[in-house]
Amino acid sequence: MRLWSDEIEELRPEARAVVAAGMEVVAAMFAGHGEPPTDLEGLVAFQRAAFAATYAPVPEAEVTEFAGVPCRLFAPEGPATAVYLHFHGGGMVIGAPEMNDGANLALMRRHGVAVISVKYRLAPEHPHPAGPDDGMAVLRWVLDHGVERLGTDRVILGGESAGGYMAAAVLLRARDELAATDRILGANLVFGVMDWGHSPSQRGLRASAGPDMLTPEGMAMFADCYLPGRSVEERRHGSISPAHADLHDLPPALVSVGTADHLLDDSLLFATRFAAAGNELELFVAPDMPHGFQAFPCGITSAWEATQEAWFTARLASAGARS
Repeated sequence: MRLWSDEIEELRPEARAVVAAGMEVVAAMFAGHGEPPTDLEGLVAFQRAAFAATYAPVPEAEVTEFAGVPCRLFAPEGPATAVYLHFHGGGMVIGAPEMNDGANLALMRRHGVAVISVKYRLAPEHPHPAGPDDGMAVLRWVLDHGVERLGTDRVILGGESAGGYMAAAVLLRARDELAATDRILGANLVFGVMDWGHSPSQRGLRASAGPDMLTPEGMAMFADCYLPGRSVEERRHGSISPAHADLHDLPPALVSVGTADHLLDDSLLFATRFAAAGNELELFVAPDMPHGFQAFPCGITSAWEATQEAWFTARLASAGARS
C-alpha cells in the first residue's frame, strides 16, 4: 500500500528543508513570553495568551451567534452554495475561530460557501461533551434555518487538529441523533485528534522523527483537561474517540495528515476504518510534514491545497446534483 505518489516522493527533500528552516520561527510565534507556569490553570492561561497573539482577524467576518453559540460568519452575496461548518484547533483547550479567518474568507470567495466558524466552549472549564454539544447546536440551527438565512441547508463539516476531531464528532452525532447525513455533503478532517486514549504517534512513536509542533506531554495535558478522571479505555469509547466509533453510513471525507505529526496514527486509524465501513474516502498523507503543515509553504503543501480544492469542488457539485 502506497500512501503518496511518486510526484510527492520527489518533493520530500524540499519539504524537509522548508520545515527545518521554518520550524523555529513558527514555534516561536506560539511560544509566548517567559517561562510557562507549572500549575495547570496558569499553563492554560499562558498558552491561550500565546495563541491569541498569533491571530489575524479580518474585518469581513461577522461576529454573531447561532443557537446561542458565538460564531464568526463569512457569507457570500446571494444564496450560498453550502455551509462550511468550521471548527478551530487547539486541543479543546486553546484557540479561537479568528485563527482561521484568512483561510475561511478565501474559501467563501472561491466557492461561494457560507463559512460558520464556531467558538465552542473549551476545557478545562468546560470538559467533554461541552464542545461537541455546541457544534451540534449550531448544526441543528443550520439544518432548521439555513435555507431562510443563508440560502441552503447543505453542510460540509471541517476543521484542523481539535477542529478535525470536532467535525468528526459532530458528524457521528448528526447521523445518530438527527438522521441528517443526507444533508451533509462531506467532512474535511485535517490532522484531527481521533483517539483520545493516546495513539502510538501521540506517545512519540512516529513514522518520521522530524520536528513537530506537538509533543506527547502537550497531548497528555490536553486530554487530561478535556477528559478529567477518565481511564484510557473510557477515553476510547466511540462517543469520545471517533476512530473507535461505528463508522458506517457516513458521507465522504477528506483526511489529511503529515508523517511527522504526533496525530499521524489518529488519522490513519480513522481513515482505514472509515473506508472499510464502505464510505467514500480520500486520504492525503504528507511525508515528513509536521502538525500544522500548511504553515510551511512547499511543493507538498501546494499539492495538498490542490487536493483540498478539488475535493470541495466535487462535494459542492454533488449538492447541485441532489437539488
